[in-house]
Amino acid sequence: MFISGIAAVCLAGQQVTNIGTRRELFVDQHLISSMDNVSLEIGQPRDEGPVFKFDKPWEGPFCGYSTIIKDGDRYLLYYRGLPRAGGDGSNIETTCVALSDDGINWTRPDLGIHEVEGTKTNNVILANMAPLSHNFSPFLDTRDPKQRFKALAGTEGSGLIAFTSADGLHWSKLRDEPVITDGMFDSQNVSFWSEAEQLYLCYFRTWTGGGYSGFRTVSRSTSKDFINWTKPQPMSFGDAPMEHLYTNQTHPYFRAPHIYVGTAARFMPGRQVVSTDEANRLGVNPSYFRDCSDAVLLTSRGGYSYDRTHKGALIRPGIGLENWVSRSNYPALNLVQTGPTEMSLYVNQNYAQPTSAIHRYSMRLDGLASASAGAETGSLTTKPITFTGPTLQINFATSAAGGIKIELQDTTGRPIKGFTMEDSVEQIGNEIERTASWSGGSDLSALIGTPVQIKFQMTDSDLYSFRFAGK
Repeated sequence: MFISGIAAVCLAGQQVTNIGTRRELFVDQHLISSMDNVSLEIGQPRDEGPVFKFDKPWEGPFCGYSTIIKDGDRYLLYYRGLPRAGGDGSNIETTCVALSDDGINWTRPDLGIHEVEGTKTNNVILANMAPLSHNFSPFLDTRDPKQRFKALAGTEGSGLIAFTSADGLHWSKLRDEPVITDGMFDSQNVSFWSEAEQLYLCYFRTWTGGGYSGFRTVSRSTSKDFINWTKPQPMSFGDAPMEHLYTNQTHPYFRAPHIYVGTAARFMPGRQVVSTDEANRLGVNPSYFRDCSDAVLLTSRGGYSYDRTHKGALIRPGIGLENWVSRSNYPALNLVQTGPTEMSLYVNQNYAQPTSAIHRYSMRLDGLASASAGAETGSLTTKPITFTGPTLQINFATSAAGGIKIELQDTTGRPIKGFTMEDSVEQIGNEIERTASWSGGSDLSALIGTPVQIKFQMTDSDLYSFRFAGK
């Protein structure tokens, strides 16, 4: 068997997954066998405020469909420049880039590539190529040293056109003809290379159930060469209710790339919070205040299904009516690391207003979700796994009174000698990477390749991720 790039075998009727040295997050129940007084809780991103204001003449209130890429020591922010409302794919749309050394402080490079609004002193990388600046969506392809950056762009009328770039600033079409033609394509069409599936993947918005009277959902297409793509297939959402997902923002999580994370914009058409008078005071465009939106968490381990373990909002609209307008709170594509213990998610806010800007939300590394226990002790037991790293590392946080103890069991649930709960050294603290240990030490070399279950005994604590790593 093969699941999301992870080998799996059956042992006495049980599936045993080889996780190797991969990091596993508690964003879903994929490796969980049972929980008692433990629940999976969604993370709480912290709004760090605006970090980039769309205040140049070629930008404006309708900037959107943003992408953040971390390329070594630099960060790149790509976004649509659009100072005035209009139909999708007009020549007043441009594609712009901003740069940062830390993901927090951003500057516009003076590229001098395109003349826009009467000047070449700007950060525009694509102009006068309607409709391709409507939703230009790039990614970093580290497999290809000559074309390190790739992108897809286009609308239903044009199909998706492929672009490549060596530096992320100067772009050219891979070819004139579209590479994908079957889809709506009117919002961000996200693509990336999947190491787990050994394919290029593209996720884009489609309609499910009755065309425009149905729901905005997601379809997927795959490719081996970024030119020839399979016929799109709709993504399933398990038992989650159908909701309007305007952008899906699916991407491999940078610390566990076999897990795809989608920080999707959930659109609530007709759910009006802001009155006409209030919209006038805010300066909202008259066409953009009769709906509202937030962000939800999607995850996938490959194939044509999303997991919606966490059905509530990942990001709620903030305090202030300016946050409750149409097409605001749309996350940018990608989570990126911005500190030793921190990652950041970027969100377009105050859409269709003079105050339109990108906000940065900070999160703990791996903190999209956690296995969480309260004051009453609980436990979580994994399904059978095998591993190749000789130590078990956990990302966790406890209260002063809380703690986590760890037991390794065989596939029947019997504790393994030397690694029982009584042998376990209680883990107390708040660390991104703590090596678990028992009375005999932390070395698990003798168990490499042996199917085991992990039982975490937890009190007033959160467990974000674990992995079996080298010494």
